Amino acid sequence: DEVWRSAELTKDYKEGEKSLQLKLEDETIREYPVDAQNNQLPFLRNPDILVGENDLTALSYLHEPAVLHNLKVRFLESNHIYTYCGIVLVAINPYEQLPIYGQDVIYAYSGQNMGDMDPHIFAVAEEAYKQMARDEKNQSIIVSGESGAGKTVSAKYAMRYFATVGGSASETNIEEKVLASSPIMEAIGNAKTTRNDNSSRFGKYIQIGFDKRYHIIGANMRTYLLEKSRVVFQADDERNYHIFYQLCAAASLPEFKELALTCAEDFFYTSQGGDTAIEGVDDAEDFEKTRQAFTLLGVRESHQISIFKIIASILHLGSVEIQAERDGDSCSISPQDEHLSNFCRLLGVEHNQMEHWLCHRKLVTTSETYVKTMSLQQVINARNALAKHIYAQLFGWIVEHINKALHTSIKQHSFIGVLDIYGFETFEVNSFEQFCINYANEKLQQQFNLHVFKLEQEEYMKEQIPWTLIDFYDNQPCIDLIEAKLGILDLLDEECKVPKGTDQNWAQKLYDRHSSSQHFQKPRMSNTAFIVVHFADKVEYLSDGFLEKNRDTVYEEQINILKASKFPLVADLFRDDKDPIPATTTSGKGSSSKINIRSARPPMKASNKEHKKSVGHQFRTSLHLLMETLNATTPHYVRCIKPNDEKLPFHFDPKRAVQQLRACGVLETIRISAAGYPSRWTYHDFFNRYRVLVKKRELANTDKKAICRSVLESLVKDPDKFQFGRTKIFFRAGQVAYLEKLRADKFRAATIMIQKTVRGWLQKVKYRRLKRATLTLQKYCRGYLARRLAEHLRRTRAAVVLQKQYRMRRTRLAYQRVRRAAIVIQAFARAMFVRRIYRQVLMEHKATIIQKHARGWMARRHFQRLRAAAIVIQCAFRRLKAKQELKALKIEARSAEHLKRLNVGMENKVVQLQRKIDDQNKEFKTLSEQLSAVTSMHTMQVEKLKRELAHYQQNQGADASLQLQEEVQSLRTELQRAHSERRVLEDAHSREKDELRKRVADLEQENALLKDEKEQLNNQILCQSKDEFAQNSVKENLLMKKELEEERSRYQNLVKEYSRLEQRYDNLRDEQTPGHRRNPSNQSSLESDSNYPSISTSEIGDTEDALQQVEEIGAEKAAMDMTVFLKLQKRVRELEQERKKLQVQLEKREQDSKKVQMEQPRNDVDLDQDADLAYNSLKRQELESENKKLKNDLNELRKAVADQATQNNSSHSSPDSYSLAPSEELEVRKEEVLILRTQIVNADQRRLAGKSMEPNINARASWPNSEKHVDQEDAIEAYHGVCQTNRLLEAQLQAQSLEHEEQVENLKAQVEALKEEMDKQQQTFCQTLLLSPEAQVEFGVQQEISRLTNENLDLKELVEKLEKNERKLKKQLKIYMKKVQDLEAAQALAQSDRRHHELTRQVTVQRKEKDFQGMLEYHKEDEALLIRNLVTDLKPQMLSGTVPCLPAYILYMCIRHADYTNDDLKVHSLLTSTINGIKKVLKKHNDDFEMTSFWLSNTCRLLHCLKQYSGDEGFMTQNTSKQNEHCLKNFDLTEYRQVLSDLSIQIYQQLIKIAEGLLQPMIVSAMLENESIQGLSGVKPMGYRKRSSSMADGDNSYCLEAIIRQMNCFHTVMCDQGLDPEIILQVFKQLFYMITAVTLNNLLLRKDVCSWSTGMQLRYNISELEEWLRGRNLHQSGAAQTMEPLIQAAQLLQLKKKTHEDAEAICSLCTSLSTQQIVKILNLYTPLNEFEERVTVSFIRTIQAQLQERNDPQQLLLDSKHMFPVLFPFNPSSLTMDSIHIPACLSLEFLNEV
Repeated sequence: DEVWRSAELTKDYKEGEKSLQLKLEDETIREYPVDAQNNQLPFLRNPDILVGENDLTALSYLHEPAVLHNLKVRFLESNHIYTYCGIVLVAINPYEQLPIYGQDVIYAYSGQNMGDMDPHIFAVAEEAYKQMARDEKNQSIIVSGESGAGKTVSAKYAMRYFATVGGSASETNIEEKVLASSPIMEAIGNAKTTRNDNSSRFGKYIQIGFDKRYHIIGANMRTYLLEKSRVVFQADDERNYHIFYQLCAAASLPEFKELALTCAEDFFYTSQGGDTAIEGVDDAEDFEKTRQAFTLLGVRESHQISIFKIIASILHLGSVEIQAERDGDSCSISPQDEHLSNFCRLLGVEHNQMEHWLCHRKLVTTSETYVKTMSLQQVINARNALAKHIYAQLFGWIVEHINKALHTSIKQHSFIGVLDIYGFETFEVNSFEQFCINYANEKLQQQFNLHVFKLEQEEYMKEQIPWTLIDFYDNQPCIDLIEAKLGILDLLDEECKVPKGTDQNWAQKLYDRHSSSQHFQKPRMSNTAFIVVHFADKVEYLSDGFLEKNRDTVYEEQINILKASKFPLVADLFRDDKDPIPATTTSGKGSSSKINIRSARPPMKASNKEHKKSVGHQFRTSLHLLMETLNATTPHYVRCIKPNDEKLPFHFDPKRAVQQLRACGVLETIRISAAGYPSRWTYHDFFNRYRVLVKKRELANTDKKAICRSVLESLVKDPDKFQFGRTKIFFRAGQVAYLEKLRADKFRAATIMIQKTVRGWLQKVKYRRLKRATLTLQKYCRGYLARRLAEHLRRTRAAVVLQKQYRMRRTRLAYQRVRRAAIVIQAFARAMFVRRIYRQVLMEHKATIIQKHARGWMARRHFQRLRAAAIVIQCAFRRLKAKQELKALKIEARSAEHLKRLNVGMENKVVQLQRKIDDQNKEFKTLSEQLSAVTSMHTMQVEKLKRELAHYQQNQGADASLQLQEEVQSLRTELQRAHSERRVLEDAHSREKDELRKRVADLEQENALLKDEKEQLNNQILCQSKDEFAQNSVKENLLMKKELEEERSRYQNLVKEYSRLEQRYDNLRDEQTPGHRRNPSNQSSLESDSNYPSISTSEIGDTEDALQQVEEIGAEKAAMDMTVFLKLQKRVRELEQERKKLQVQLEKREQDSKKVQMEQPRNDVDLDQDADLAYNSLKRQELESENKKLKNDLNELRKAVADQATQNNSSHSSPDSYSLAPSEELEVRKEEVLILRTQIVNADQRRLAGKSMEPNINARASWPNSEKHVDQEDAIEAYHGVCQTNRLLEAQLQAQSLEHEEQVENLKAQVEALKEEMDKQQQTFCQTLLLSPEAQVEFGVQQEISRLTNENLDLKELVEKLEKNERKLKKQLKIYMKKVQDLEAAQALAQSDRRHHELTRQVTVQRKEKDFQGMLEYHKEDEALLIRNLVTDLKPQMLSGTVPCLPAYILYMCIRHADYTNDDLKVHSLLTSTINGIKKVLKKHNDDFEMTSFWLSNTCRLLHCLKQYSGDEGFMTQNTSKQNEHCLKNFDLTEYRQVLSDLSIQIYQQLIKIAEGLLQPMIVSAMLENESIQGLSGVKPMGYRKRSSSMADGDNSYCLEAIIRQMNCFHTVMCDQGLDPEIILQVFKQLFYMITAVTLNNLLLRKDVCSWSTGMQLRYNISELEEWLRGRNLHQSGAAQTMEPLIQAAQLLQLKKKTHEDAEAICSLCTSLSTQQIVKILNLYTPLNEFEERVTVSFIRTIQAQLQERNDPQQLLLDSKHMFPVLFPFNPSSLTMDSIHIPACLSLEFLNEV
């Protein structure tokens, strides 16, 4: 499969040998035969250092295998899809989305020279844009290639670049319209083919027009050769045009119901290719984009619908069923054919006429006219021809309207054309379309060859090198064969004029005419085909169908029917203004030609017209026009290559690539370049690269040209191998490789010499080190032996002494052991005798005790027996007495008196019982009657309901009853759900109550344990509170800082956008009134210069506005869901009550905390901390749960509103607009609840922080005495303290329990209220069920009206109360204001009298200096002069040597005097004039760094003065008593401070912009290209496109010292002008970030600077910048941290890149670089010398695998436009106003010191 293979020569070749011994890349040995006659050897391979070059012309050996190998290496190993080949950009389709087309990449390429950056389509577009502006000449970008090679995408990116860089200056957004044309043209002109899912089936040339300022003002599009046959036929696995499938995908939309479309599989014209879907493509989404593009281009909705009707009609036309008759010569269409009816209805034509003329045709002769039937095939061909003609006309109409939308009335100054045209095509069967395409490519290739030849000639002549004729392929004979007189197209048109002309006759004429041409051949096995030898390849064309496609006929009768359409758009499509007879533009396979039916003369006219307007003639004419346009412009070429046919990402098929390289002319460019001097070096680059070959004595010469001449003449003996030009040296092919070999040999020899010397030195050092080690070892060994002998002698003497002592000790131990044994025996014997005596005494004592207890037991038993007998006797006697008394009582009970006494009470009881039975009987009777009445009523109602149900079933049917039952069932389910929710609420309440009780019990238990665990808890709580407080404070600080930075950044971006819009407004106003300008100085600065309106919101006002809005809406929007609105209002009231409760609780807690802090002793402060924390956690949980409930309620309400809107078909408006105000009020209440919660938390944290400090002090004080003895009195005092603490805790616990009980009561009240409301709702629901549906509706409306009325009354009462309160407050305010004004007037009168007295005295007596109070007085008419002298006309140089920020101090003293005199108009006017004057100065000097810095410092100083002397205690902490006297007395200028802060932000952004503009041209040259370390970097061979900064003494060459000088200048200016040090730090942080971003972005987009030496240079430059920061004391600004990505990129270039450990080191080091940036740098890494190695693909894959877990952004480049939010910290001045003197140079004599 490989076209060329790489091999290495294993044996030297000698002339005459017949073969070469080669070793392939897979280590196999192969013998290559050599042609002995031609001595043709294999092509030589370029050195490894040249492989992977950006420009193919930089290769030393220029031939096909070198080009193919270089493209393959760049595409597969480095994933680079773009490569230069001289003036051609070769683009290989990656079949994968790459992140190299973002806005950041566009800005990176904008303004850059083409050779400075890596190859890119943006580089070609920028070159065209720049040449248009520089040379004042129109440009063209020619994009060509096979289908699927990426032509359309490349053209689209080029147009997007122009739209971004050359955006329109007006508000027309023409660039968006230019880009919007792409989705439309893709929809109607692109289709899926076997080679490409989005293949353009037409060619287009788009001219983008620019004005004199090179902004886009319009565009124009020309199309070529639309493939109309695709409308009616698609091959397998292909689709029709996208628009058909998009329309079918959107057929379900309501507005497209009338199109009668279904899925694409149901239509013949869209289902022939099989699968109608494309993987990864959503046709419905694409259709929406197409409609948006139509709208953006100004196509009205009605026209869009008409377009879609025409497209749908084509689908219906293709699905019309045509039935053949029995005779076979005629056909018919069923009148009931649905598709034909839809076709006629959509186009507005007569059904009968269309049905007739689809199956018949009209023939006109000189004598008569008659109608002829057509066969089935003829009818199908005529139908297809009509469909193609309709689509072609619609295509043309859309293109025409796109051009109208892109047209402009402004005069076009220049244009850039983008040609997206088909490349060379050859298939198995090639027809008329391929012939036209290849003809166009022949013309384009000729123009390309001539342009390349011309550029080569100009280059040689510019360098004053003798010009020698270069032979190149001239395809003019092939073009003449096609388009010359009696050429192929001429003969084709002639054959079309013949009435019975056929394709076979035309082919025979071609054989006869052109058989002798070298570019025309006849196939051996065919008489109907012919072969044309094109520049790319031989192509065999089949002549069948050529004549029909060239004629492109359609029957006029069908066109006349369409002309008579009742739709204007359809009629306009087929109306020709010049001739009523339409042009034939649609192909068909019918053999008949078009004939006019009006008279005998028109047929001849039609024939001529048909000849003139044949497709071949039209294409040839449009192609000539295109070539004239291209020849009048400067062309730029983009050749798109398709790497494989399977659409696999980053898969390279060499065979297919070579075919396309040959076809697109890239190899021809290489051949032309290789024929002359392909390698070209500037003298400077050549000297830098090969100065190692220069001898030392030659380096003494300062002329580099002379050195290069002498070196080349000495190294290359053949003078024809090189030529010296004026600025460059030209080399033949292979000479650069030879010089590289010499350079490598020189380096290798030098390396060997260095290695030899170093190795010898290392061996000498090693020998000396071994010798010293040997002597040292000998010395230590001898000493060791001597020490060992002395040790032996000492040990021998010591052994004798040890033996003596040991023997003595052993004897003594034996004696002592015997003595101890005797003593032990004696002791045991004596103990035994004593124990015997003790046992005997013990036994006697125990016997005595037993006897005592036995005798006592016997005595007690005798006594108990006697007592029991006495008790028995007493019981018997008492029983006898009781029997006697019982007998007497029985006798008495039988007497009559006793019975009477008993019967008296029983009679009363019997009467009562009888009455009760009677009452119960009556009640039972009443209930029985009621039950019977209810039962009868129930049966009557049931019967009535049955009759109504039967009647309703008869009227409405069974469905209505089912619906009613379902409605009843749904209502029952809702009731059950309400009961379940109620049960859930009760369960939740009970659970919460249990939890609270459990918590109270736990607190009581903890209170009981506090007394024992006090000291331990103190220590634990102390440590824990300290750690938690520290951690929480750190986290909160970080979060607050982050949020503050984000908010500040957003705010400053808004200020920046506001200033930009203001500048734009000023520019537009200047353009409209160029001669008359008026400064609106009388406007308020708060109105013109700031966007800070004071907003006062009223909760009741919102509700009233909402109600008023509901009343004003009207009757047609009255179907609003009132229940939703009322629920919202109810929720608002609940939130208001909740807010008030929380506020009361907050106040109560603050009071309790104050009391506890005052009463509680200092050593026991932390004991109640746990209780407070528990309480606060409970409150927060309650608030969070309430917040969640509110969110859920709000979501449910919104869903209900949405459901109501969808169900309400009669009203077209959504009820969301009615509930807007309540929802906003709901949000306000939510925010208030959250604010209260944060206040509670902050208050607890502050109290906790205050508590945590005191225990620390106590703990530190108690530790030194913790081990001392504690007295009893101290212990008693401690006990009393603990008791007091316990009492306090108990009081707090009781208070909490009371609060808990109150909450429980509130919850119970709420539950009761909910129960009552539920009962009411149930009753209402039951009543509603008994009513009819109409009555239910009326009842519901009445309920809602009554509820709404009650709520309105409540709201009105509340409003009246608030209005009364407001009136009362206003009266009080007026009274107080009157008092204040009287007091101020009295003070002002006294001051004016005193000042008048001083002024009258000033005439005769000079005022002393100490009387100056730091105020300056001026008259109102002198204000303009003050602003002019102090702001508008002031130069910073005038104030050198004075107090920094003097204008700010003077302005403040003027403001202070106006405040002193209580003149608000004067203050307002002065500040407004000052701000407008500063803006005017900055606009005038928008590129002056010194002026901008001057006014930034003064604006900040004025802002600081307004803060320092505002009277706010927070700003007066550093003031002296004298400075406090200078504070403002009457006015609060807080709003003006905000305006000045915004103005400072704008000035700061302008300062950064000016500084970046001065630094940006220097950065790339100084940081990446300049040799800071001489001799470290080497220049690689460059191709046709040289870097603009590679010249030796170019104007664009900068060094690092230039950047440092410029930043020194910035720093000096800002310091001299008194700018705050904090702002200076932020300025340099921003500038260093910009340096990092620009440098890193260029590094990521340039292959030539990604090398080890560049990394070394970069690290040196970074270290110099860091040293500069430290020298200026700016290292605290964070500027060094912004350079971290650049530092890591430099380290990445220098790290080793081979093993897995190296990959891990890179991943751990490069934390500031994203994965894409790391991989991009590794892909771009280029060795500058042969001893360096490339980064392997496997290593890059390892890096990607290790970094895949990173969540990096997809952006490749750093945002160089990013600006950090600026912070203006308060910086008070130490100067007093009375110490400031005004210099005479300011001409402010009219100011009077007060």
